[in-house]
Amino acid sequence: MAIRFDHTATRRGVDGDQVRAFQTEVADELTDLHRQLRRLTVENERLTRALRDWQAMHARECRPPNEGRW
Repeated sequence: MAIRFDHTATRRGVDGDQVRAFQTEVADELTDLHRQLRRLTVENERLTRALRDWQAMHARECRPPNEGRW
């Protein structure tokens, strides 16, 4: 995201409309990032639970070491 304001547009500082447009753009991007973070957090929790379930199932079905033919 390039930040570039037109300094010639006003007598003092930058154009307020440009600043507000930039603030809106940043706010929208932050909203999207928070949405993605929530979605990825939920997916991470789901995968963590699935992995723990698989590990528990696998541990019950496997023989302890040094027990058996091999």
